[in-house]
Order: sequence, then structure tokens, then C-alpha cells
Amino acid sequence: MSAFTFSDNEYGTVSEIATVRFQRVLPGPIERVWEYLTDSEKRGTWLATGVMEQRPGGLVELHYHHADLTTPGDSPPAKHKHVVEKGFSFAGRVLRCEPPRLLSFTWGGVPDPNSVVTIELKPRGKDVLLTLIHRHLGDRESVVLHSTGWHTHLTVLGDRLAGAAVRPFWATFTKLEAEYEKRIS
Repeated sequence: MSAFTFSDNEYGTVSEIATVRFQRVLPGPIERVWEYLTDSEKRGTWLATGVMEQRPGGLVELHYHHADLTTPGDSPPAKHKHVVEKGFSFAGRVLRCEPPRLLSFTWGGVPDPNSVVTIELKPRGKDVLLTLIHRHLGDRESVVLHSTGWHTHLTVLGDRLAGAAVRPFWATFTKLEAEYEKRIS
């Protein structure tokens, strides 16, 4: 599969109003995938660094540094340059934590400060089925943005776990954003 080709089953689906859902089969074992969700340093290689207290009510801090997620020469589109130049952070709270199978937390970010992310892991032989659901997104623009973002970040996670070359973050994001604009009515 080329770096910029995705099968239809890799795209997130809008299963409920203001909700996006992704599934990925990732190289296991499940404990390793769990570490990439909860350990700040490992999470920082595909999403964001920060505290994640693994208990209901625990603090979740996400500090995004997109420049650390991509390859040299991969520039962000103009409308997202501020994200790279300044980075951004936000906090939420853990709602459920059942290591190493379930993590649910509030998403304290803009533009949807009251949304919820739930990630479930299920062993599948040597692999792990990851299901990510992001609920209570505000509007179509937010659904497009979060679909694009999660798809891109999960692509980086899959590359990291597989030991493959990480695809250029912003080139991937830009291609996916155009596709989600078409797919989400």
C-alpha cells in the first residue's frame, strides 16, 4: 500500500450525530498498545505528551507538538501553521480506565470542550483491535477536523507500532482532510 492510499475501511465513520468511530488492527501485544495510549513519552510519538492518571477522575493533559510527529520538509498547510509554531495543550478527566482494555476521557480541547474519547483494545491473536469513538463533537466542521486528525494520528501510531517509516504527518493530514470534506455531509 502506498503512503497516501487508504482503503475504505480505514476511514472513520460517523455512526451517530456528532460522533466519529475508527477501528485499526495494530501489532500487539495489548500491553504494548496500552503503553502507547497512556505513557506520555510513547504517546508523544504519535499524538501528544502529558499526564494521564489511570483512574476515574484522573487528570489527562495533552500537549501537542506536531513538529515532532512528521518528517523533515513536511510543512503544514497555512491554516494549521499556528499549531506547529505554538503547539497547544488542553486538559480533561478520565471517565473509565480498565487497563489494558478500556480508556475513556473527556476531551477538553477546542472547539468541543465537552466531547468524550473512548478507546477499547481487544486481543486478536498477536494483534490488537483498537476501536476509538469520539462523541459529542459540535458541528460538521468539528467532525471533519477530528476525523482527519484521528485518522492521521492513528496512521502514525500504526507506523510506529509496526516499526515502519512514519508517513509525513501534514501531507497525510491534507489528503485526508480533503477526503473527509467530501465524505461527511
